[in-house]
Amino acid sequence: KPAPRVHVPLPRHARPASSDDMVKRPLDQKPAKKPSTPCFGSGPCPKRPGWSLDALGSAAVGRSHRSALGKSKLKEAIDETHKLLGLPDDYLVGIVPASDTGAVEMAMWSMLGPRPVDICHWESFGKEWYTDAAKQLKLEVHDIGASTYGELPDLSKTNPAHDIVFTFNGTTSGVRVPNLDWIKDDREGLVMCDATSAIFAMDMAPWHKMDVITFSWQKVLGGEGAHGMLILGPRAVARLESHTPAVPLPKIFRLTKDGKLIKDIFEGATINTPSMLCVEDYLDALTWARGLGGLDALVAKSKANFAVVEAFVSEHSWIDFLAKEEATRSNTGVCLTLDLSGDQVKALQKLLEKENVAVDIGAYRTAPAGLRIWCGATVEKDDLAHLMEWLEWAYVVVSSDGPATSK
Repeated sequence: KPAPRVHVPLPRHARPASSDDMVKRPLDQKPAKKPSTPCFGSGPCPKRPGWSLDALGSAAVGRSHRSALGKSKLKEAIDETHKLLGLPDDYLVGIVPASDTGAVEMAMWSMLGPRPVDICHWESFGKEWYTDAAKQLKLEVHDIGASTYGELPDLSKTNPAHDIVFTFNGTTSGVRVPNLDWIKDDREGLVMCDATSAIFAMDMAPWHKMDVITFSWQKVLGGEGAHGMLILGPRAVARLESHTPAVPLPKIFRLTKDGKLIKDIFEGATINTPSMLCVEDYLDALTWARGLGGLDALVAKSKANFAVVEAFVSEHSWIDFLAKEEATRSNTGVCLTLDLSGDQVKALQKLLEKENVAVDIGAYRTAPAGLRIWCGATVEKDDLAHLMEWLEWAYVVVSSDGPATSK
């Protein structure tokens, strides 16, 4: 467990006297080392260590995605995803349009309607799923939401007779579900999980708790955007084949034909044209993940990265997690608050960007002013340690009459 936070009456910019690694340089002096990459953004996320364009040399560019070569690469991406995640044999994986958003919307528009829906949300994307269900699909929706950023709603209020939609990890709030104990094994309704910033970085088992799981390539594995992944359990397939949506579905949402699942989508065919360059990049990310040690190694690395930030926060009274409860703190998109004004936070971000230390680390536009630092497995622990040193320096500069950022 991390050391308890220490608050002592020292000068504003000093570390607590109990710190084991006292800074050996003046706090207003720039650190000697920078991260090897300034990329700590939460989507698109950093590429895997050592990545270069050479990794895409075998891409099926200029070839049809329907050709034997194109389809084999799409099928390989599906099969390797299934294997890496350790999904149940009867769970299907498909590549769909429009990133994670497309995958979530496809599932909602295709499957929701037969039962009331509990929408669990505690940040901006979950709130969008609530809005779509209530105002666009006009379903009977039960709002199970948090009153403020940084909190998790009471998930025990979900009804197992209802369909449930939830986000495993709140990308814009840094709040995650600690476990899936609140989902009943004998539920009557479907459970849909937006897992895009959790999958490959958090223990999401047991998979049977979720009937629909969605994610995109540009999060934990550092892939490219525009492509979504849709995972269906047998109960979701049964719903698709027994339910006719009350609203017309556009082509890119259609998962059935004549009342039967379009199985080709889960065998290497796609609804629309994918980028074979992006497919190759995803295959490269999967190969890297296997080489790292698979799913357990990915999760362990993300947790170790988070521990670097956690230790820093525990030693500094001017910074804190947006997530109120320790058990709900994300180990991927780590959201932080600072005792600075909104303008000062922006100035701090600009300082770090100008120094080529960190880019894209601002809080999401609808979240409270602060920072959001990606700690997924494509990030190196040493880089985070260097970033923390620079973060302290930048804080000193913007919160006082500190030195200029350059000569």
